Amino acid sequence: MRYYQAEHESAYRKIEELGYTQWNDLFDQSGAWTYDNFQNRAFLERIIPRLDLPAATATSVLEYGCGTGPAACYLAARGFQVDAMDLIPDAITLARRMAEERGVQVDFSVADICALASEPVTSRYDLVLDSFCLQSIVIDEDRAAVFEAVRARLKPSGYYIISTALHAPGRQAEPGFSYDASTGMYYREVPAGTVADQVVEIDGRWHIPHRRHLTADALRAELTSAGFDVLSLQTSDAADVVVCRLG
Repeated sequence: MRYYQAEHESAYRKIEELGYTQWNDLFDQSGAWTYDNFQNRAFLERIIPRLDLPAATATSVLEYGCGTGPAACYLAARGFQVDAMDLIPDAITLARRMAEERGVQVDFSVADICALASEPVTSRYDLVLDSFCLQSIVIDEDRAAVFEAVRARLKPSGYYIISTALHAPGRQAEPGFSYDASTGMYYREVPAGTVADQVVEIDGRWHIPHRRHLTADALRAELTSAGFDVLSLQTSDAADVVVCRLG
């Protein structure tokens, strides 16, 4: 099992059991973020009209790591032609239900973006969207595979938008976690004998990769090295957001 799989399977199973609709319901009881007022909506509302895109009905969008589909449904409701994928079947089942309730058409599928680089390219998109997925893709090889898959599917004139969480200076790892400042990797402690790839021993305890929170400069350098031209990198309390094009 991939290191990022078990956490997300458990989370979406719990979302279904509790009658929740999206990831933040598990962690934010204030109600600040809802399915229709999702975390990166305000940024998308600001940035998309400024991009040099075709009319909405002629703009193709791919969202990977879509979860239960709030961003995908938002874009589809505005006329965009949206394909959206997630690794977790429970997430896609709920995403399809939410789209049906809203009367919008999204082509949802179960797929792992890390494996997509080795698959044939069947479509190219005007916009590729990452809504807080990349931070869960921790190791270098997997992140390189994500970027390769995006490059292959992005039109030469297209845009790549990433919503993520950058490293907060002074942040300390919480109990049960370990942080490697040299790589931006957070590791989560797991029971000895856990079956997953990338298990490492830290201070005598078993851990698996959990999150990758880079500094702004490190993320910009990573994307540039991966063949993207970073047009903007903005930070806010809601999300840190990067807009790229092919370099």
